[in-house]
Amino acid sequence: MDETAHSFSMIALFLQADWVVKSVMLMLVLASVWCWAIIANRLALYARTRRDMAAFDHDFATGRPLAELHRDYAGTSSSGLAAVFVAAMDEWDRSHAEQAATTMGLQSRLEIALDLAVSEQSTALEKRLSVLATIGSAGPFVGLFGTVWGIMNAFTAIAAAENTSLAVVAPGIAEALLATALGLLAAIPAVIAFNMLNADAGRLIGRLEAFADRLVALLSRQLDAGKSL
Repeated sequence: MDETAHSFSMIALFLQADWVVKSVMLMLVLASVWCWAIIANRLALYARTRRDMAAFDHDFATGRPLAELHRDYAGTSSSGLAAVFVAAMDEWDRSHAEQAATTMGLQSRLEIALDLAVSEQSTALEKRLSVLATIGSAGPFVGLFGTVWGIMNAFTAIAAAENTSLAVVAPGIAEALLATALGLLAAIPAVIAFNMLNADAGRLIGRLEAFADRLVALLSRQLDAGKSL
């Protein structure tokens, strides 16, 4: 055999593999890259969401009139708590403009508007996390498929060469084990990141739900008291 055939570098093992094992390896490398891209995107999104929530919390806690706060955030590409607030205030303004601001009716519509807003924000926060879960669960099995296929090729090479020497079987086994390694390389970060990011998303969604409850209670009191915003 030539020098390349005896090389056990990752690139050489990839080049020596047959098309099935190569396909598995490429698939796992792409999955790993996709996994890290999602991780970076979600980390940036959650950091930005926490900053936006902190800024809105500060504005909300200043005691400014809600109508004034609504004017500041309406028409902007708001997200997080601001988006939930704008959805509730839009419903409040529409109901009063149409003279449909009865206590029970408006409170029911506010709850629906807030639920929809929280659901929309939750969906945005949890987007692509299912991809990490899929890579984490399927990656090792895809790598295992490449391993099994590679070992089958190794034993076929032994039979064809009628030689049980380690030099005959070692390249095929090394290619097979590389597929397993790539599967784990994609799966391990995906599992860890999914658990971490899912917990972060859950905490942010919890803040959205708590704020929605506070806001509907505040608006309900304003309505019962007959006060304007």
